[in-house]
Order: sequence, then C-alpha cells, then structure tokens
Amino acid sequence: MVSYGRLIDRQRSFFASEATKELSYRIDALRRLKAGIQKHERQLINALKADLNKSEFEAYSTEIGIVLEEISFTLRHLRAWAKPRKVKTPITHFGTRGYIYSEPYGSALILAPWNYPFQLAAAPLIGAIAAGNCAVLKPSELTPRTSETIGEIIRTSFQEDYISVVQGGIETSEALLAEKFDYIFFTGSVPVGKIVMIAAAKHLTPVTLELGGKSPCIVHEDANLKLAARRIAWGKFMNAGQTCVAPDYIYVHQSVKDRFLSELESAVKELYGERPLLNPDYTRIVGRKHFDRLGAFLGNGTLAFGGGTDPERLTIEPTVLTDIGWEDPVMQEEIFGPVLPVLEYRHLSEAISRIRNQPRPLALYLFTESNSVQEEVRESVSFGGGCINDTVYHIVSPYLPFGGVGSSGMGAYHGQASFDTFSHSKSVMKQTTWFDLPFRYPNRKNGLKSIKRFLK
Repeated sequence: MVSYGRLIDRQRSFFASEATKELSYRIDALRRLKAGIQKHERQLINALKADLNKSEFEAYSTEIGIVLEEISFTLRHLRAWAKPRKVKTPITHFGTRGYIYSEPYGSALILAPWNYPFQLAAAPLIGAIAAGNCAVLKPSELTPRTSETIGEIIRTSFQEDYISVVQGGIETSEALLAEKFDYIFFTGSVPVGKIVMIAAAKHLTPVTLELGGKSPCIVHEDANLKLAARRIAWGKFMNAGQTCVAPDYIYVHQSVKDRFLSELESAVKELYGERPLLNPDYTRIVGRKHFDRLGAFLGNGTLAFGGGTDPERLTIEPTVLTDIGWEDPVMQEEIFGPVLPVLEYRHLSEAISRIRNQPRPLALYLFTESNSVQEEVRESVSFGGGCINDTVYHIVSPYLPFGGVGSSGMGAYHGQASFDTFSHSKSVMKQTTWFDLPFRYPNRKNGLKSIKRFLK
C-alpha cells in the first residue's frame, strides 16, 4: 500500500508556517481557485460529458456555476465570519470578557463522490480554504476525465504542500484513511461512510459525513399537481436520478393519484422528450454495476411509464412504478437512479408513520397549500433538510446549511456552515487583574453560603 505520510508531513510543515491563517492568503487562494475553474470551464464541461454524458446546461448549472457562486458568496462574507466573536458573560464571571476564535484544524482530507464529481469535490474545498486549512482532495475514480481536470486545476493553482489532489481507486482511499489527518470530509454511501468513520476513530479525527438514504416526497390532496409534477420530475430525473437528495419515492394522496401520475408523465416528456433514450443530453448511469442494479428494480410493482433501457449507452428512461409495497426490493435501499416508486395514502398520519419507521432521510419534500399540514410534517419527521412545494432547490442556497441526520450523515456545509465545519471554535476568557472575587476560594469565610447565592 502506498504511503502518503510524506505529503501530509509537508502539509503539516506548511500549515505550521501559519501562512494559511492569514485572511489575505485565504482570500487570494479562493480567487485563484475561481480563476482556475473559469480557465478550465470548457475542459470541465467536456469531461462531464465524457464521464456522465451531462449536457452543457446541466454541467454548468449543477456543477460549475454553483461552485463559482459559492466562492463569490464566501469571498463576500469571509472577513465577517473570521472575526473573533465577543460573547456575554454571567454574573459569576464579573470582570471578564469572553471570545470565540475560529481556527483551522490543519490538514483536511476530502473524499469526493462520482455523481457530481466536480461540485462535490470543490464545494467542501472552498470551506477548507476559507477556514485556513491545507487539504488533500481525492476525487472519484469512476469519473476519470473530471478527476483529471480537477487535478490540473489544483496543480496549476496551488503548491502541493498546501492543496493536493491524489488520484486512484479504493486502495488509494484506504491508504489515505490510514494516515492521520486533522479533519475528514466524506461524501458518499452509508456503507462507505461507516468505513470512513471507523478509520477516523483510530486517530480520533473529527468527520463530516454527507451520506444519503431514501428521501420521501409527499403529495397531499390539495397540492398544485401540475407544478408538483414538474418540480418532482426535475428534482428526480436530473443527472438520471443520481443525486443524493433526489426524491427517492413518492407518497401521494389516494384521491389525486391518477391525476398526479398523468401530470408527472407529461412533465417528463416536456423535460426529456417523447423518447428520452434518444435525447443526446440525457445523463447516463455511471457504470455497468449500477446499471444492472437499477435494471433489477424495473420488474417491481406495475410499470406506470418509462422502463426502457439502452445497455450499450448505460441509459435508463425516467421510470415510474406503482403498486409498490415496502417489501419490494426497490424500497429496501436508496435507488440513486431514474426509477421512482409511487405509493398512496388515505390519511396523512399513515404516510408520516411509515416514513418515521425508516432511517432518517437526507431530504424530505412536501407539496401542499395547507400551513397546518406543513407544520405537522415538519414537526413529526426528522430529516436533514428539504423543501415545501419544491425539490432539491434548498441545497443551492448558501444561507441554508446542508447535511444529514442519523444514518443520512452528520455535520453540514454550504455558506457559513462550510467555514464553521472546517473551523475549531476556540473559547477564550480574558480575566481582569484589577480585583479578585474572593468567594470562589475555599478559605473564604462563609464561602459555601456565598457560592450558593450565585450558583443555583
């Protein structure tokens, strides 16, 4: 197994120089990253096309543009985030002042996935740089062209002992996890997330895990069905469903199920054409293993529409299944593809109960015009984040932290949450020397009585 100890040692030495702690250095680094991305924009678009057949529109809107905006947002706010925060002090600390200082951890390891191979590598890197860390970035081997381009952007923008990209497969990830980093940020599946956490525990390394799960979408009886169908089709079938926050299954009220399915089929045709497999911009499945896994779901329940496949091009039509039960294989794991099971309910409590009996999802989506229904679902179900009357769009806002809960992950990022994730909050109390409060000392007469007056 290759050792990356020397690389990490060089990063530790550079971090020890305290260059990265200078705010001007971080700002310059973010500007260099942005310039590097802009310089390689066409190369990135071509790479995403080669790896996943992403259209130029999807490549820019879901990968490149969202990252450029995240950098711009961070540059606008970084000075404010990095300032020490003065906090209040209790009466027991009369004469003191309390401060919280944000300091970088050191060298961070970022393990990125294949489904959004550029965005999900660059977005956490922005937070690591903003907080003042060095970083080792490991992009996915399943999207080699994009990973190579990421490596070129980083190599031409930064010195290796500051930011470095390491290419390779599972063995490379294992070798990196065997090293002692100061922080680990992982995006990927739940099983691999457990492996990452075990490796981090050996060094007591703090982690952020961005995982996934079966994110539900509820369509209530009063929903705007046409709009709901379009927004669900957009959120589910972009990137051929290979999105961690895509609606994994739908719970639709029995009274509107047929109308909703009709609207959903029309929305899919509107977005991808009558024959999506012939659409040159329709994203493909990342590899044969995932294609075969998804193909096995197509026999579950009743095919409402879709179901066509092209094994040579690794594409699967946007597919909707009905007459699905929780015992079906498609409901046993996160789908992560363009297959959408639709279940029905009579009473909202039925859907809520079923969802609550599952592992806590990364996202939840609800379509309804009723404020009381919105509050009932929000208060009753635990989930990482989500939308009311939309899907996926919440992750685009830099003002909303993005992360999971329970088996869907731990920690959050985007905007200030990224800065906070890669920063340790150091608490400092400054004590006065003008006087000394005597009641805290054990030789104080009636000391216990005085203490009880303050601590109660």
